[in-house]
Amino acid sequence: MNLSSATKLFIEEHENDDIRKLALQAKRYPEIDMQMAIQQIAGRQTAKEKIPNWYKNDELLYPKHISMEQCSSEHTAQFKADLFHGGTMVDLTGGFGIDFSFIAKNFKQATYVEQQPELVDIAAHNFTKLGLNNADVVNTDAIAYLEAMQSVDLIYIDPARRSSTGRKTALIEDCTPNIIEIEELLEQKAKYIMIKLSPMLDISLAIRSMRNISDVYIISVANECKELLFIKSHESKKTQLHCINILNNKIDQFIFSKEDEESTTVSFAFELGKYLYEPNSSITKGGAYKSIAKAFDLNKLHISSHLYTSDELHTDFYGRRFEITGMCSLNKKELKEYLLDIKQANITTRNFPLSTDELRKRTGLKDGGNLYIFATTLADDKKVLIFCKKI
Repeated sequence: MNLSSATKLFIEEHENDDIRKLALQAKRYPEIDMQMAIQQIAGRQTAKEKIPNWYKNDELLYPKHISMEQCSSEHTAQFKADLFHGGTMVDLTGGFGIDFSFIAKNFKQATYVEQQPELVDIAAHNFTKLGLNNADVVNTDAIAYLEAMQSVDLIYIDPARRSSTGRKTALIEDCTPNIIEIEELLEQKAKYIMIKLSPMLDISLAIRSMRNISDVYIISVANECKELLFIKSHESKKTQLHCINILNNKIDQFIFSKEDEESTTVSFAFELGKYLYEPNSSITKGGAYKSIAKAFDLNKLHISSHLYTSDELHTDFYGRRFEITGMCSLNKKELKEYLLDIKQANITTRNFPLSTDELRKRTGLKDGGNLYIFATTLADDKKVLIFCKKI
């Protein structure tokens, strides 16, 4: 799969252009494969943010938009790659090949499997340009390959999370292939199986639906939950949940188990301390509501609020930290006094009868500024607005 020199030059010159406008100008450039050029320009525009190290390599090719939309980011691909090293691995749902290209570097021999010929051609081209000399590329159905393959150290699988009509789905049984149906076969063929699933999935339900889940990784990037990884292992043990938040200069990781969470007791705050804490999205998604309070010796505001307080500042807390500057009820007079000189604020609701939009309408506050307001419920069921400044 090669581009003509004219098409390559066109891509380079128009890389930052609006692809919709370029498409309308196709007749002006008869010597250019405009469909391929637009596909590559759109791909490079996405890669610049999503896969910056691939973007730097102008020899790489990009697939259609839907494959770029579904592929992992460089941050999450690198995290997955760091989890396993070994002799042999197979990616049964290769796709664009981002995850495979990162994971394969840590194995002596790696096989990429994909049933769409266009993606296979692009992957084969890119792996060569990336210097992945240990990679085999196979164009076939995942299940057919799985049934015939030899045992390996690791199988990676990212089942398609769209129905035949293109609708997004989160349920395991609605994915293709259906992990539950091929579970026994997967376990026969690999020591470890790493399964990537939707961040919308119910984690507890997934653990109950599948067997031998040793670890679950809830991966967020800059506090936005991106994906769930389920690790199947022959080494039977209590399932560990890893709440991961990938930041620019570090990775926050909090590990707990559902059993520990259920057996943990937590203190509730009937009065606010000096500081307020909001856990990152991975901890919230994982349900480590009591475990995180115990780990940092915090008091929980309410059983359903998932906000915490303390008099001592915990600078290493996995989430946002605030200094509390005041608190008031929804009483009109009291609220008016507190908001007298305030024109804007960042409003968050947690376990509160009004939505953020409803509260913003009631207070007349614009979004933004340095003030943070948490509308929530305290342990005595009192509805309050907590005024804070971010630390």
